[in-house]
Amino acid sequence: MTAQISADGVFSSSRFFPFTPEQVLAAFADTNRLATWWGPDGFTNTFEICEFKPQGRWHFVMHGPDGKNYRNENVFLETSLPRIVIRHNSQPNFTLTVTLTEDAGNTNLVWHQAFDDPRFAANVAHIIVPANEQNLDRLQTVLSVTTR
Repeated sequence: MTAQISADGVFSSSRFFPFTPEQVLAAFADTNRLATWWGPDGFTNTFEICEFKPQGRWHFVMHGPDGKNYRNENVFLETSLPRIVIRHNSQPNFTLTVTLTEDAGNTNLVWHQAFDDPRFAANVAHIIVPANEQNLDRLQTVLSVTTR
C-alpha cells in the first residue's frame, strides 16, 4: 500500500487485494455492497440513484460521524475492467480513476483522485490521504466477508 499527493492535486494510492479484478469490480457494481464500504471510517451512505454504467448517475448522501450530511453527485464515465472512472460533479470537483490489474489471480488496485483545484487538494491532503486509505480498508473488509 502506498499513498501520495502530487503538486497538481492528484492523490494516488495502490493496494494489493487477494481477489480477482472481477470480484473487486463486483464490489463497485453491487449497489448494496458499495453502500456499505464507500467512504472513510464512521460514514454511512443513502443512495438515491446508482446507475453503474457509462454515463450512469450516482447521487447519494454521506452521513458523517459528526451528524452532518454530505450530498454527492457523480457520473460513472467508465465501469468495466480494467478501469472505473467517476466524475464527482459536486464540490469539491474531482475525477477518480480506479485501475484494476490482474496479478496471478489477485488484483493490484491503483486509485487516482484528481482534484480540479490543486490548491484545494493541498489544503485537504491531511484529510484525503487517510480517508482514501480507510475507504480501501473498508473495501477489503467487504470483499473478505462477501467473496470466496
